Amino acid sequence: MIAITGASGQLGRLVIKFLLERVPANQITALVRDPRKVQDLAEIGVVVRKADYNEPETFTTALKGVDKLLLISSNEMESRAAQHRAVIDAAKAAEINLLAYTSVLHADVSTLGLAADHRDTEEALKTSGVPHVLLRNGWYSENYLASVPTAIEHGVLLGSAADGQISSAPRTEYAQAAAVVLTAEDQAGKVYELAGDSSFTLTELASLISQKFAKTVAYQNLPQIEFEAALISAGLPPGLATLLADADAAAAEGALFDESGVLGNLIGRKTTPIADSLS
Repeated sequence: MIAITGASGQLGRLVIKFLLERVPANQITALVRDPRKVQDLAEIGVVVRKADYNEPETFTTALKGVDKLLLISSNEMESRAAQHRAVIDAAKAAEINLLAYTSVLHADVSTLGLAADHRDTEEALKTSGVPHVLLRNGWYSENYLASVPTAIEHGVLLGSAADGQISSAPRTEYAQAAAVVLTAEDQAGKVYELAGDSSFTLTELASLISQKFAKTVAYQNLPQIEFEAALISAGLPPGLATLLADADAAAAEGALFDESGVLGNLIGRKTTPIADSLS
């Protein structure tokens, strides 16, 4: 039995989609805070169990009979390190044979602000003794594609990444890689640095937008604090704005760049370039 935390989220649903191509539905368990949100999965035979990061005791029951667990990192920044530790404790008690964790690219050395929680979780896994594999996900292409309509409207793409190279890939390809790892043998102890096979700067992205939509769009590099303020004024929640601005600033120092090709190797093809995702 393979269980997925946060199964009603964007990544969780995609992982289950790819798992269904590899194992029977009744061998997949969707762990969710609200089972009503995945009724469609239950209807096709996926096992659905309540498991709430903020109610650690729910994992005691939810992990019964589970052989492999994908711990998708929580999006509750203030409490997720503690939430992850609680899940790891439950996995240890349930004698899980493999826990896969969605960390962040080069978590051990990354300058990304969000990397601290991932390092904490990786350390917790190491000290727990639970057999585990690290899926260190790079940036989703969707993180930048979401800003395209505004860039077209105003003729400017804002950011703080300077000339930093960004090796992004679509969320669906990270999900496919997770499904591959979860159904492969002998994964304990492995670390996968996952990122797009091709990279781009935000100046290049602005140029691609101009070409694709026949509207001149220029890249404007801002100090991190000004970019964060611009994101908030555009309607983003302050926490998300801080995360995105921090990521851009770290990208300027190479934090979102990787040329290992590991993600493409796992999914058996080259990852989708940003230009194709833009199309």
